Amino acid sequence: MIVMSDTAFDRIERVLIYIHEHLDQALTVESLAEKNCWSRWQFQRVFNSYTGQNVAQYIRELRLSRAAEMLLSGPDKQLDIALACGFESEVSFSRSFKQVFACSPGQYRRRGQRTGLKTPIRALSQSSLALNAAELAVLPAELERRLLQIRVEARPEFQVLGIPGRIKGIFSEQPDFSSKVPALWQTLNNFLHINSRRPVNGIGVLDTSRSELEGNTIDYWACVQPELMNDLRVLEKGKIQEQELKGLTVPAQEYAVIPFSGPIQLLDKTLQWFIHYWLPSSGYRGLNSFDLEIYQSDFDPEQSDVEMEYWVPVAPDRVASIYQ
Repeated sequence: MIVMSDTAFDRIERVLIYIHEHLDQALTVESLAEKNCWSRWQFQRVFNSYTGQNVAQYIRELRLSRAAEMLLSGPDKQLDIALACGFESEVSFSRSFKQVFACSPGQYRRRGQRTGLKTPIRALSQSSLALNAAELAVLPAELERRLLQIRVEARPEFQVLGIPGRIKGIFSEQPDFSSKVPALWQTLNNFLHINSRRPVNGIGVLDTSRSELEGNTIDYWACVQPELMNDLRVLEKGKIQEQELKGLTVPAQEYAVIPFSGPIQLLDKTLQWFIHYWLPSSGYRGLNSFDLEIYQSDFDPEQSDVEMEYWVPVAPDRVASIYQ
């Protein structure tokens, strides 16, 4: 989510903080609007403009995400969880839970996987992104301050085919990922005989489980999933030789999913913000395993505004603390 820097941004940020701190209390559109000197109509319009979400829907999904985390993290009864998350009864809680997660609270608990969890929207500023003077000089005005919402998702084991290489990451003294990663993708695209900068639904896989130099040097894979090879083979009329690509199995993991929108040069700054600001207060800890970069077929790093997702393996550390 990208926003303009103005006084309305500050007011929306205050609203978001207030919501996060009072999820277990009654929160109405009218009371939130009044606290910030807006009419109900003005508040709903501005909130949607900045966050892309409806006020009531945002509150509801946060409460249910907190409840889902509590279902998986402890033995509390469903009624106690419902009341702790601002629901008036177990019936209304179960009805709302099923609408969002497509299963009952009991089924979600038995399944034991974090899927579809929304976390509170956070503000990113120039200071939190640690931008230097050169980066600030080329930063579009609308990106000076942004809002970002991380979600938590489980993903089962899956296989990829691709081209591996060694890179030095964002915390290396001499990072080279900005040149080596595009080169790996170009090698893969040349092998697949396609012209796009990313294959159809390309996946970058960073194997940090065997990292060296305290995680500064890692294996990077430019990949496609095997089930997409048939589509590519149809397009290229048999030019692809699948056996020449190397295979990799990515284990089942739970991830913090970082949606990214903006100049690709800001991706590494956003990841640093995630590691230094978001993760320590989230109630989750990062794992040395397999990070994922999820690209769509129209991804072009030369564009001034790109969209992709970065998935970081995580595990719970403190029960539902991010919602408190």
